[in-house]
Amino acid sequence: MIKNQLDNLPISAFRNVSFISSFIIICILFSCKSPQEKLHKLSPSTLSAAYESAKESAITHRRFKHQDLQPLIKKHISTFKVEELGKSVQGRSIHQLEYGEGETKVLLWSQMHGDESTATMALFDVFNFLEAKSDTFEVIRKVIKEHLKIRFIPMVNPDGAEVFTRRNAYGIDLNRDAIKEVSPEASILKSAREDFGAEFGFNLHDQQIYYNVEQTPKPATISVLAPAFNYKTEINDVRARAMQVIVGMNRILQEVTPGQVGKYNDAFEPRAFGDNFQKWGTSTILIESGGYPNDPEKQYIRQLNFMIILNALYEIANGNYSRYAVEDYFRIPDNDNMLMDLILKTVSIHDGENQYQLDLGIKRRNVETENGYHVSGRLDDVGDLSVYYGYKEMDATGMEFTLGKVAETTIDSLSSISQEMAFEMLHEGILAVKIKHTPENPLHDLPILVLQEKDSIPSGHSMGSPANFFLKKNGELAYAIVNGYLIDLKKPKAEGLKQSVW
Repeated sequence: MIKNQLDNLPISAFRNVSFISSFIIICILFSCKSPQEKLHKLSPSTLSAAYESAKESAITHRRFKHQDLQPLIKKHISTFKVEELGKSVQGRSIHQLEYGEGETKVLLWSQMHGDESTATMALFDVFNFLEAKSDTFEVIRKVIKEHLKIRFIPMVNPDGAEVFTRRNAYGIDLNRDAIKEVSPEASILKSAREDFGAEFGFNLHDQQIYYNVEQTPKPATISVLAPAFNYKTEINDVRARAMQVIVGMNRILQEVTPGQVGKYNDAFEPRAFGDNFQKWGTSTILIESGGYPNDPEKQYIRQLNFMIILNALYEIANGNYSRYAVEDYFRIPDNDNMLMDLILKTVSIHDGENQYQLDLGIKRRNVETENGYHVSGRLDDVGDLSVYYGYKEMDATGMEFTLGKVAETTIDSLSSISQEMAFEMLHEGILAVKIKHTPENPLHDLPILVLQEKDSIPSGHSMGSPANFFLKKNGELAYAIVNGYLIDLKKPKAEGLKQSVW
């Protein structure tokens, strides 16, 4: 095409200029680029289609364990170079998978905190994508394979993952052990970077679902950071490259989740891996997976991780990241921590002597058990909560805080209670029912409290109180708040409740 256009130019256009000058003119006129630079930007639709083609079907929830990943690692040994880097405190293997033949070295590591597993899921989706053949994404794979050498370390903290907790078996936060290296997992990660000489690094984490984009009700579904390398938070070439890669990721996210990207505070943390990797010459990108409405297992956020990681690898491989302005990184709004699960506005309180109105803010925290997990809904704050936001908010003006009752009849067992029975009891002002026999598995999804050891309903309207009460309007029960879940008694519906016998 360019040749045909050049053939149509008059000879006078190049008369009296040198060959080099002619080449410069041609490049200016026709945006002449190297083969790498000709590559277009990936669209969100392309990245979404790539995810659907590569999603690892064996992982469907966040609480998988080390043993669940071993067969998934083994299935990639024909395409990836798989190496055991060492073992955790409790003797679980930590593996590295290598892909690509290029000169630019990229290191990605996930689940440094055992309960932060979203990106680990996405990495196994990326493995499937890179291993696939003969599809419409072959060009993307070819560019990445030819220009990058990538090493992945999924699940740096397998002992923490085993019990789905943040810290390792020593009780250490691995992200504060980059200098002393008390933990074997920290030494493994630090050595992996040093031995590889990574030019780019991706530090993959999860954050609380209560982070929001500053001054907006939108959750910070993805938060990003190019960590500082010193207390002055200066910008050198290493950190600037990380910022440019992040701008490219933000381009994708703003098209699919507009306004839901936050930027972390870049205060220097001298013990952290990201800050030190940046200091030691690896352009480090922090990705934090936050919250998204109705996505408790973070499966949609898993997709977002896949999309921005694949896009970043592609733009590092073809050099497109360098076209983004560092200034655009600072245009990403900061994240904040002002979200709650449920905010009830202007609830009327009668304490026997006084009548007044409060906003009630509820958070449902996860509680890990041997059988799985349940939530504990409590009042996180009360009073004027106008500066807070809720995943769900309700104007409760004219509604009165009302305590619930315990059913007079004791039920034989947990399995004897149906959802229909539970809704009937709620309509009668009964918020809890007692059972005689301790269930083998105390977890349930019923829209009512089930008591076995307690005789009364834990409740209250002060900060820290369990969120169990009714809202009454015009003398009639309108809503039930059961362990922090809001149930409309006119349209009773309960899905996804995570409860435990009290």
